[in-house]
Amino acid sequence: MGDPKKIIELLLEKYPKPKIELNFSNPLQLLVATILSAQCTDRKVNEVTKSLFKKYRRTEDYAEADPATLEKDLKGITFANRKAEQIVKACRILVEKHRGQVPDSMEALTELPGVGRKTANVVLGSAFGRPAIAVDTHVLRVSNRLGLVESKDPERVEEVLMREIPREKWTPVNLAMILHGRYTCKAKNPLCEECILYEECEWDEKERYRQRRKG
Repeated sequence: MGDPKKIIELLLEKYPKPKIELNFSNPLQLLVATILSAQCTDRKVNEVTKSLFKKYRRTEDYAEADPATLEKDLKGITFANRKAEQIVKACRILVEKHRGQVPDSMEALTELPGVGRKTANVVLGSAFGRPAIAVDTHVLRVSNRLGLVESKDPERVEEVLMREIPREKWTPVNLAMILHGRYTCKAKNPLCEECILYEECEWDEKERYRQRRKG
């Protein structure tokens, strides 16, 4: 198993102030953006939300929207039809049960359509500053390659990382892992030759990729 302490130290050395790359200014915007980001790039989401957030400013604006109209406002977003319906339904629940406010608990968030543990943890960690670990495809890949976990189950990975990472560092380390997976430890053609975690990594393929880059 990779040394968690060393991995954490190196990650936070490279990414001292990691931040989510979705643009938002309040919990509602982050909730909507995170729902939209499923199987869609943050760049595309940010392009769409630039105008979306000007049109839909309050929870009530989404709750009262016609899903078909909202879908048109999500042009370019993958599965726009389904996501539009989820956002409208989620915001109706927020209006009915939470006075239009995004709740700051895992239990309440995961009751919303389109919100699983990953999305809830993104909101808790980046909108509310709560210790949270959101296991997306990057965290899943990086943690397995490093040898911190041996599982493809996001909830199992979250459970292990919560145990191995000090609670006060959950959110920054989580965000650093996402950035590392996005720009260095890529799914295809990872940049192993320049990876700060090379010595700590237990991935069998790392030497092959490092040599290929050198060649």
